[in-house]
Amino acid sequence: MPTFVRLPSLRAIGSDLPAGLVVYLVALPLCLGIALASDAPLFSGVIAGIVGGMVVTLFSGSELSVSGPAAGLAILVASSVSVLGSFETLLLAVVLAGLMQVGLGFLRAGAIGDWIPHSVIKGMLAAIGFVIVIKQLPHALGFEASFTDAEVSLALLGWLRTLIHPLEAFSAFHPGAMAITALSLAVLIVWDLPVMRRQSWTRLIPGALVAVVLSALVNQVFQAITPAMYLSARNDRLVELPDVSSWSSLVAQLRFPEWSAILRRDVWITALTMMAIASVESLLSIEAVDRMDPERRISDPNAELRAQGIGNIVSGLLGGLPITSVIVRSSANVYGGGRTRLASMVHGLLLLLSIVLIPSYLNAIPLACLASILLVVGYRLSSITIIRSMLREGPAQLIPFAVTLFTVVFTDIITGVAAGVGSSLFWIIRAHHREGITVTELDDELRIRFNKDISFVHKSELRRILRALPAGRNVVIDGTAAGYIDHDVYETLADFDETARHAGIAVTYTNVHGKQKHED
Repeated sequence: MPTFVRLPSLRAIGSDLPAGLVVYLVALPLCLGIALASDAPLFSGVIAGIVGGMVVTLFSGSELSVSGPAAGLAILVASSVSVLGSFETLLLAVVLAGLMQVGLGFLRAGAIGDWIPHSVIKGMLAAIGFVIVIKQLPHALGFEASFTDAEVSLALLGWLRTLIHPLEAFSAFHPGAMAITALSLAVLIVWDLPVMRRQSWTRLIPGALVAVVLSALVNQVFQAITPAMYLSARNDRLVELPDVSSWSSLVAQLRFPEWSAILRRDVWITALTMMAIASVESLLSIEAVDRMDPERRISDPNAELRAQGIGNIVSGLLGGLPITSVIVRSSANVYGGGRTRLASMVHGLLLLLSIVLIPSYLNAIPLACLASILLVVGYRLSSITIIRSMLREGPAQLIPFAVTLFTVVFTDIITGVAAGVGSSLFWIIRAHHREGITVTELDDELRIRFNKDISFVHKSELRRILRALPAGRNVVIDGTAAGYIDHDVYETLADFDETARHAGIAVTYTNVHGKQKHED
């Protein structure tokens, strides 16, 4: 009987404890930042991080994977809240998505991640990165106006109109927010330089944490020296986490699903979309983590689906964002020396302790700093390097990537992924039908060879070849290499027999007939 609960091992506690601390330092600003990008309560991002560390870890199919709120779902969450009408209704969709994931895990559907082409996944992530950048610019620059989800695709034009008029731009932006953003981006860029990445201490002190601490300190300096540049909670420019120092205050801050909406069609569509994206992202993440694992362990994808499902159920019930396995935190775990799932558990426990013990310090973090972290996340998802790599891979990869990217930006994620998959199928069919049939000439004989199983997708290519055959030739149609020949192909050959008789073409069939069904 399979074991569903996997308790942490203490065999590598000396490595796992510091690794858990590193992951916590990476995860804390990301939990807050992703909640900000999701237009959700910041507390919901921390709840999701705690559940990812303390619940998902117990059921995960991976020893080193770390789960929490993910940037890949931020735009879906933001748009879904406006569509569904309330955050509580979204929480219901999170719970339903979790139930679906648990079902997929028990159905052993862990191979679902292999069904979506990488070009489509890259296009989806690039689009999400682009939208994150556009949506975070108001926070990064202290711009008073923001963009609704319906306006996101046209938001860039709004920024261009603002920047064209220098006086308008100067009065619209907040100098303190711009200074904090510049400082935070500088820290993040410096921390990412090769010379810094080679330092062992930078793995223990993440750049995002340094940016958060420095921005909070600088903002206090602004308050003392130049109040006009100070970013205050009164103007919604600081993190605002609730006081949960007691059990009653913690319970009072939790938000719960709107169960009365369970029969609504849009709730189920949102849940299905969330389930698909979260499952694919988690499966791709654990695949990447397995490659980084020093012990080369192979994770169980079906167990991971069950774990993510259980995590989303719990997160949704407690008012948290949807959860996936996250490659940023997982890689921090590996590079921080983590060896077992204890490191992820430690990171979740530290997140819980931080909101109970030091909420006042967290509430001193400027939103401009979190926006800067998200600008870097968005850039990495949609960087010019990714676009160049797709250009090098040719039209068969570039076109599905571009179709997915633009469709997600201008419509929504599920439509974009569907369009990208459809585009990929077109290129697969195009390549498949061209490679399936070849024509060779030997002396006075033309040989049409079926190189693989032949179906209706090859019919247009076969008809083109048959139309081009010269009159009076001997033609051999060889189906030896084909294990299956579709009914449509047989009908095309039957029509050709009649044409060949009138054109004086002598046709010989070799191992063609009787292959309409696969032979065992």
